[in-house]
Amino acid sequence: MRTTEIPSPLIKWAGGKRQLLDRIDDRLPSKYGRYFEPFFGGGALFFHLRPENATINDLNRALVNLYERVRDDFYGYIQALSEIDDGIPEDKGEAKQYYYAQRDRYNALLATETYTTETAALMVFINKHCFNGLYRVNANGAFNVPYNNSLRASFDPINTRAVSDTLGRARLMCGDFSEAVEGAHAGDFIFFDSPYAPLNDASFEAYTKEGFLEEDHRRLAALFRELDARGCLIMLTNHHTPLIRELYADYRIDVVEVARAINSDASKRRGTEVIVTNYLD
Repeated sequence: MRTTEIPSPLIKWAGGKRQLLDRIDDRLPSKYGRYFEPFFGGGALFFHLRPENATINDLNRALVNLYERVRDDFYGYIQALSEIDDGIPEDKGEAKQYYYAQRDRYNALLATETYTTETAALMVFINKHCFNGLYRVNANGAFNVPYNNSLRASFDPINTRAVSDTLGRARLMCGDFSEAVEGAHAGDFIFFDSPYAPLNDASFEAYTKEGFLEEDHRRLAALFRELDARGCLIMLTNHHTPLIRELYADYRIDVVEVARAINSDASKRRGTEVIVTNYLD
């Protein structure tokens, strides 16, 4: 049985757009054809809109595996995650050891490129039980975020069912962002929520070991212009930086204030991002 529940993202993801949904809503095109999201991440906008004809993509293979398993093996995924949750000891010290054992198991699966229902369940478990819900890997591609001392369950079954149903209406890809929009044409809506451009000269801490460099941002801007010429309706979000303003100077750029909870300095927990569009709706 399909649910009418409006789903929330399964996991917290760096750069997630839940806090910007109201401002994105205000800037959506009044009508559009197909929906494309080449940098899917947590998928906040997709789950909010629940489009009927969508193509969603992410370069992170473990993340795409999660969505495939939730969509195609819902009951197996629920069982696997329930079993992991049921194993959490009540003692905080033992729970910490349990978390690191699950993290080690997850990293062992990643190291051998083993993408199964177990891998998907472990990914959600460690996302819900790691510090600040931050998905981060080291140079070797291993997840390395410490435990957050939580003993809570990793999922809501009703929400997970709604996520599964919504994913069932989408084409799911794992590849370069350019490949995800190859078939886009006039009237289609494309939402680019690309990895953030750095706020300073420090290198970007990517959610995949490959990273997303300045040359990738320039390649994305060139694709934005190509899609604009095709007649596609495009929205892009990113940090408010000189690089982003340079790359999208020919388009509408709205600057919006956001919270940045990750920063340990409370005075630096506010910042600005941009919402770039090529239409006037």
